Amino acid sequence: MALLGWIAEFRLALTFLTCLPVRFKGDGAQPIGAAVRAFPLVGLVVGAAAGAVYAVADLLGLSTTIASLLAIATMAMITGGLHEDGLADAADSLGARTRERALAIMRDSHIGTFGVMALFFVQSLRVVGLSYAGSTVEAILLLLAAAAGSRAVVPAVMYMLPPARRDGLSWSAGQPDRRRVVDAGALGALIVVAMLWPIWGLVAIVAATAAGIAVGWLARRRLGGHTGDVLGAAQQLSETAIILGYVASPTWI
Repeated sequence: MALLGWIAEFRLALTFLTCLPVRFKGDGAQPIGAAVRAFPLVGLVVGAAAGAVYAVADLLGLSTTIASLLAIATMAMITGGLHEDGLADAADSLGARTRERALAIMRDSHIGTFGVMALFFVQSLRVVGLSYAGSTVEAILLLLAAAAGSRAVVPAVMYMLPPARRDGLSWSAGQPDRRRVVDAGALGALIVVAMLWPIWGLVAIVAATAAGIAVGWLARRRLGGHTGDVLGAAQQLSETAIILGYVASPTWI
């Protein structure tokens, strides 16, 4: 029964977080907050697809920069730009002077200057950082760790902060229970450590945690809670932090 529960939650998370043709066979009433412990597993799927593209690019003799760009683009395509859209909207809201205006900006489908700059710099950091990962195997392992570890941060933000408004994505998702949040965090940490080895994995975990805390603190201060866009920003910045934390780690540790 426990295994069936994990499978059902994984299917629900997969249908919500990706564009993959997977059907959820539940009753349709279960909120995504009930499937947060499967988020890191979805990250593994996304990271594996990106890693496969990176490996093919390497076999074709393409440079590490091009292979990294194709891998990051693959991640965005599989998720339908869900998290990137959240990052852009959250960045645009930084220009607002009031909470109400910030929430209104995040609901606007148009992208502003702050959103464009955030997407450019964050995606550039991910691509360039990945290109310095080292060997192809290291790059693939880093993709797996970053994709899974960053999605383990999202449930923690959902749990620690209330929804900023009583409608929208964050409200309908529901607050995840503590046990599932802990499961997601433990699973994400385990994957990161397994992919990057203990010391580098711990550095990456600290970097991702710091990014998640920073996003959560800013969301509480400016919005009083989280929105779907805040969660997307937390995932993107945590993923970037894992990549940069790994490539910036001294070679002697």
